[in-house]
Amino acid sequence: MAAVSPMSLRRQRMLSKLSYLSEGEIFRDLTPEEMEWVTSIGTTVTYEAGTVFYTPEEPREALFVLKKGKVRIYAISPEGEEQLVAALNPGAIFGEMPLIGAEMRNNFSKAVEECTVWIINRDDLERILLDKPKVALRLVETLGKQLKEAEARLEDIAFKTITARLASLLLRLMEEHGTTIAGYAHQDLAEMIGTYRETTTQTLGNFKRQGLLTIGRKRLEILNPDGLREIAEA
Repeated sequence: MAAVSPMSLRRQRMLSKLSYLSEGEIFRDLTPEEMEWVTSIGTTVTYEAGTVFYTPEEPREALFVLKKGKVRIYAISPEGEEQLVAALNPGAIFGEMPLIGAEMRNNFSKAVEECTVWIINRDDLERILLDKPKVALRLVETLGKQLKEAEARLEDIAFKTITARLASLLLRLMEEHGTTIAGYAHQDLAEMIGTYRETTTQTLGNFKRQGLLTIGRKRLEILNPDGLREIAEA
């Protein structure tokens, strides 16, 4: 078998990163040449499950772009319990970034499973935003969307019943993933709506009996979005 040259390996890695960036929301307006320049900035690192990226005591001012895996953003309650703030999938951005008004001083972030993350420090991020204003615009849009989703969750917890909260959450996840929602355990869903796992499991069972969805292992298939919408808006 012929040996692969170092140049070929570098090109393969570059093409892999370019493919990933072309799928990312904040880089979608860039030309291949512009994306190649962006890939030369920052560092790509793979972390083991359980790795903590930052804590309130040890903040890390950087932009993290999740390439592979799942990340959990959470806070600690006065009772010492973890409270889920966000469950992030590939393509998501997160981090402690006062430069762009995204501060998470009270939150923790942790790899739920093995994760590959592209990390950009403050100086490099500032260089990208100044040189590629289209990225800055998409970044603002993405952060605005994340803020809107967080506000919707807080509003649901404050004003809706648990049944309506879960229906609303499933509709939001359906918008993101389609009618097949995979990768979320019942505990994850429970934390996202501020309730117990047992309550979430019972409510999902009720939804199943009503023909609204089917349930598998970390997998839900939405069968009747209109029915869920009626419950969410009740």
